[in-house]
Amino acid sequence: MALQCTPHIAIDEAELEETFVRASGPGGQNVNKLSTAVQLRFDARHSASLPDAVAVRLMRLAGRRLTVDGVIVISAQRFRTQDRNRADARERLAELVAEAAVPPTPRRATRPTLASKKRRLDDKSKRSATKRLRGSGGAD
Repeated sequence: MALQCTPHIAIDEAELEETFVRASGPGGQNVNKLSTAVQLRFDARHSASLPDAVAVRLMRLAGRRLTVDGVIVISAQRFRTQDRNRADARERLAELVAEAAVPPTPRRATRPTLASKKRRLDDKSKRSATKRLRGSGGAD
């Protein structure tokens, strides 16, 4: 079974490492007894499931969820059951990978219009005239 992120990208189960820890927040007495929170770890740097370009974008997108070793750590403790937290963590990883799979559109260099150049130059000359009239009590 694999975690399907996009139609072309699926992460193998063997690449995902899940640990269950005690959650803070709602849950009554269960909070002290059960380990319902999930920490999902995925080694993006060494993943065979991801193309190199997607892995690089994924590591940039991960931000503070990325460790020094290139492992993405996603913590899920929103729900009161282990299964729902596990599904939530996997879903969040899949969304992150899907976002990284979309290549950024390259920026097209544009030139300023003639009218905008003229406006800029007019504003500059007005500003310089204002400053010229300030200091010495007029142009002498």
